[in-house]
Amino acid sequence: MSERENFDDIRAAVRRLCADFPGSYWQALDRDRIYPTEFVQTLTREGWLSVLIPEEFGGAGLGLGAATAILEEIHRSGCNGGACHAQMYVMGTLLKHGSAAQKQAYLPRIASGELRLQAFGVTEPTSGTDTTRIRTFARRDGDDYVVSGQKIWISRAEHSDLMVLLVRTTAREDAARASEGMSVLLVDMREAVGNGLTIRPIRTMLNHATTELFFDDLRVPAANLIGEEGKGFRYILDGMNAERILIASECIGDGRFFIDRAAAYAKDRSVFGRAIGENQGVQFPIARAHVQLSAAAEMVDKAARMFDAGTACGTEANMAKMLASEASWYAADICVQTHGGFGFAEEYDIERKFRETRLYQVAPISTNLILSHVATHVLGLPKSF
Repeated sequence: MSERENFDDIRAAVRRLCADFPGSYWQALDRDRIYPTEFVQTLTREGWLSVLIPEEFGGAGLGLGAATAILEEIHRSGCNGGACHAQMYVMGTLLKHGSAAQKQAYLPRIASGELRLQAFGVTEPTSGTDTTRIRTFARRDGDDYVVSGQKIWISRAEHSDLMVLLVRTTAREDAARASEGMSVLLVDMREAVGNGLTIRPIRTMLNHATTELFFDDLRVPAANLIGEEGKGFRYILDGMNAERILIASECIGDGRFFIDRAAAYAKDRSVFGRAIGENQGVQFPIARAHVQLSAAAEMVDKAARMFDAGTACGTEANMAKMLASEASWYAADICVQTHGGFGFAEEYDIERKFRETRLYQVAPISTNLILSHVATHVLGLPKSF
């Protein structure tokens, strides 16, 4: 039995849940950029967002492979896990590196849905994906850290009770290495907003609840430091690998959505007295999309297995994300082309999913940076920057 078949029960249950949230639900939200609260609450209530939390804290205690199956099926069903997927990978920083007291204080309430951990504060306007150049700084003042700075492209900040925040506690020029001197704070958003934290929504081409954050002497209890001061960059790397693998699984789901829709339409749509799917010019691109997506799915499965085994998987996570995002984008383009004008109609859901899946060649890491990683870390080529 393959790794994919091991999660048949999970996949079937997620599909049943998603059936209650058809295209019309997402279309209505997309028009006005409204957060899918009911969908997220249902996923939480059914326990799908807490699968990675150990059973002792109220979760299912499953591995990343199960999480990829959940997100893939959400996206294949035409829904969007982007509203809530962060809880799966952000929580890992707390789970792996938090103190026993922090885990006991937060994980059971995250598992039950009492607390939402959806915000991951890393990217800044001047640093982009060069994380070592972040400038948001936290200085120690008695029992608190005082945080000042700015973050951008922080999704779900308005819909999260907690945020995992990466800050500098030592200036980059004063650290022994560029990757040192960064720390992770767990910020209670309910207390922070209006008391040193300002959230500004950013309207984008898709409904992704994206924001910009401004920190003006925000006080965060020192007890909310996760792990050791100055070691934060290492702590978030696991979360970044999980993020890339999980988003890759969403791309696989998107790709299957597009291929399913394109194949069905090509069989049913008749032009010049015959189904358009009889034409090789229509059917071959759809078949190619299936081949590319199937290969990418194997890479996603491999990366998830390595992550669950505790094996270093940074390269595999990056490659899985790149292959899956490109395969999904190709499938999206073919699906629109197959549908012709109908591919642009809101009621078919294709144009919405088309916009949503395009994001993942840019975020959470761009394709060029993945290629740079492979070139330098795998092939031994000199750094290009």
